[in-house]
Amino acid sequence: MSSKIILKAEDLDGYLTEQDNLYLQEMDNLYAKAMDSFKIISSGGFSSTIANEEKKVIDVFNEMGQLMQKICSDVPGLNVFSFKTEEESHAEASRVIAKLRNTKTDHDEFVYYTQRAYEMLFRLAYTGGHSDNKNYLVVKTPVTFPVQNYSVHKIPDIDHKLNDTVMCVMLRGALLPSMIMSKEIEEYSSTGYVTPFALFKIKRDDSKKENNMEYILDLDNSFFNLEDLNGKDLIFADPMNATGGSLVTVVKYLLDQGVKPKSIKFFNVISALKGSLRVVRALDNCSCYTLWMDPVLNASAYIMPGLGDAGDRLNGCDSHESPRNIIQLIADYGSNITSLYRSQLRKIEQTVLGH
Repeated sequence: MSSKIILKAEDLDGYLTEQDNLYLQEMDNLYAKAMDSFKIISSGGFSSTIANEEKKVIDVFNEMGQLMQKICSDVPGLNVFSFKTEEESHAEASRVIAKLRNTKTDHDEFVYYTQRAYEMLFRLAYTGGHSDNKNYLVVKTPVTFPVQNYSVHKIPDIDHKLNDTVMCVMLRGALLPSMIMSKEIEEYSSTGYVTPFALFKIKRDDSKKENNMEYILDLDNSFFNLEDLNGKDLIFADPMNATGGSLVTVVKYLLDQGVKPKSIKFFNVISALKGSLRVVRALDNCSCYTLWMDPVLNASAYIMPGLGDAGDRLNGCDSHESPRNIIQLIADYGSNITSLYRSQLRKIEQTVLGH
């Protein structure tokens, strides 16, 4: 049996509907107008000219946003934060994304805003329903005079949504986001449930273009137990969903091995419209949650306007000659991260050593 599973771009495109392709073409046309203005803005010139082009960009982005909102309302399973929440929350999402996009945002800030993003996504997926019962937390405080003080806090009782979840990690860019999501589950669980982890080594062939891209699942360097995934709620937390190819490759492999998930949830900080459509068209019982949806991909299958390589900005760059293994990657996170997510790291160690 081959130790590598490969999915091709043409297989992914076969899941898109005729209407999907019409929407994507319309979005490409709109973004082309924005890029014409980008060229003028970046070349400098008179301030009045720049201001006029910036206004054009704002108008185009508003038009693209309205179109994406219409598409998402027509496609079950697509959940974009600003399309699903109250308007008061939109500024928070916009500010977080703006900081993550900014080339001046350093590594520590990038990690911080990624944590913020996943906290917001967790709320979107799990705590939005007003019908949830409440759990009470009785917390001991540092105040001891005149007596030891305690405080009472109510949180949603969502144990039934959490207790069968497994974090499925697409190494390497998704490792820290997956730990963040698992930590959120632990904090909201009345029992302190720490999710098991399944680790999948998958990459795309960046020597290829978007229209002939290949996605390669390396089973020899993956760590998972099929029995632990069957009948479970599978959670994938990848900061960027450009094409949907990595997720579809992993899930299709699991399905071919007889795994029958109870549900699949895919959490992204930014998702391209095309990648989101491919995922929900290709996978039954899958819901996508994204903090922000970007309109298009370039010819190399990178999201535009995007935020660069989130994996590199979270983890630092690896050389092709000597990429870090998972233990080295975790060690490079430093003591602050490893201390905060120590329960998650224990589970990851159990998965790797048990495998």
